[in-house]
Amino acid sequence: MSTPTPSTRHRVRGEELKTMASADGSALRVRARSWADFVRAPEGHAALLGVLGAVLITFGGFGAGSVRREDPLLEALFLSWLRFGHGQWISTVLVWGGVIAMITAWVRLGRRTIAGDVSVRCLIGVCAAWVTPLLVAVPMFSRDAYSYLAQGALLRDGFDPYAVGPVVNPGLLLDNVSNVWTTTTAPYGPLFLLIAQGITMISGDNVVVGTLLLRLVMLPGLVLTLWAVPRLARYLGGSASVAVWLAVLNPLVLVHLIGGVHNEVLMVGLMTAGLVLALERKHLAGIALVSAGVAVKATAGAALPFIVWIWMAHRRKQAAEEGKPPPNPFTSFVRTAGAGAGLFVAIFGAVSFAAGVGLGWMTALSGSAKIINWLSLPTILAHIVTVGTSWFADLRLTEVLGVTRTICGAAMVAIAIAAWWRFRRTERDAVLGTLVVLVAIVVLSPAALPWYYSWPLAIAACFPLGARTLTVLVGLSTWLMLVFNPDGSIGLYNLAHVAVATLVALVAARSLYTIDPLRLRSQRPPGGDAVSASGERPPVGAA
Repeated sequence: MSTPTPSTRHRVRGEELKTMASADGSALRVRARSWADFVRAPEGHAALLGVLGAVLITFGGFGAGSVRREDPLLEALFLSWLRFGHGQWISTVLVWGGVIAMITAWVRLGRRTIAGDVSVRCLIGVCAAWVTPLLVAVPMFSRDAYSYLAQGALLRDGFDPYAVGPVVNPGLLLDNVSNVWTTTTAPYGPLFLLIAQGITMISGDNVVVGTLLLRLVMLPGLVLTLWAVPRLARYLGGSASVAVWLAVLNPLVLVHLIGGVHNEVLMVGLMTAGLVLALERKHLAGIALVSAGVAVKATAGAALPFIVWIWMAHRRKQAAEEGKPPPNPFTSFVRTAGAGAGLFVAIFGAVSFAAGVGLGWMTALSGSAKIINWLSLPTILAHIVTVGTSWFADLRLTEVLGVTRTICGAAMVAIAIAAWWRFRRTERDAVLGTLVVLVAIVVLSPAALPWYYSWPLAIAACFPLGARTLTVLVGLSTWLMLVFNPDGSIGLYNLAHVAVATLVALVAARSLYTIDPLRLRSQRPPGGDAVSASGERPPVGAA
């Protein structure tokens, strides 16, 4: 055989490169055509409507959101008029219009997702498009971001956030903290305090830069959730695309957690990813991630005892596959629980040592008792008792609330223990048990806030869900999204506010399976939406 000349080799190589470039170009054209088709489809219209809603929320938030008490940036941009008088009214209309647009887009996208017309990959792209405008918004529906920065500044300046509140460290960051939290010690784990400290070391007392950096460090939690939820759904027999739509693209999640800058984004991402790793038999890695979640916020700890059951179930399966007798339950429990507990202590101890703090966050958890609203069962019961006995007894809400919180706290512990023992046999049982405990924590804790419901929702969305369950979850998510004001104030004690939120939630829930539930159109659109007016569907299975 003759040896190819250099010119021949160059010509062949050039042809190969042309072929590769042509293939790459074809792939890009196919991808572009695919996205163009998506944008023209009903689900694409919904995605664009959601982007518009996010833009409206972002712009309206400069006047109606949880703005700084003094905002020289808006003044420099000649936008300070948005915060006062007619400007604030316009801003409020923009925010609520954006919220309604996002809810409408989410429900319409849900129809197509349930029908199987939207893939997980498309939903991830839509999520990125909806989140992007919110990254530059002021904190929305909550002032917690300012508390995070103030607590990080405490650690930066040599104070112990578990011993003192932000009030001991005056400055621009303290000026924007809600009054109720200025004297409250940090209820968050040492990992999150380290993150907040690092941000304030970079941003100093610049609230705008600090808020933007907070959002950026929350994004890995969102990415982890997007990675974990479809995998968890496949393990549990649910629909991966429906799970992502319900648990991630939900306006309750995106507007409250990303727009509101809440560390639940990190906690939920670490917890769900840890559960997936445990189900994939990477038990120690799963425990490590969940332990990191606990070091952000203690609620993630609800998953740790159930990972022990997952690990033990895998040990039994492995023994059966190898033809060996099942391991002794007590010995297996001691080995798995001991390894898990040791890893948790090592991780938590290392993070606490790095932050230079102790376990004061455990006592600081009681600070949530300052929150009084009827999203939690103890407060509902206290209101019922005080109002129901007002005609013959002079009971004060705070006194009754102490009793109802004690009773519900005992019930929460009992439910957690019972669920841990009841859901121990299979991996699916263990995940279900985690869900039960998270629901108990949200409902029976001394206080609850709308975004707390995103904790159990991230797991519940991964199970097979029927039409009625999805309808209820859409209505509940919408209602929770609407019951707080954009500036972070509570709307639950305003009857008109609650009535409007309830009406919108009912319409949203009905709209999931019924096109035009208010019959505002003269005729049904041709073939675009895949759900009939009757709206009943069988349970959503695996995608």
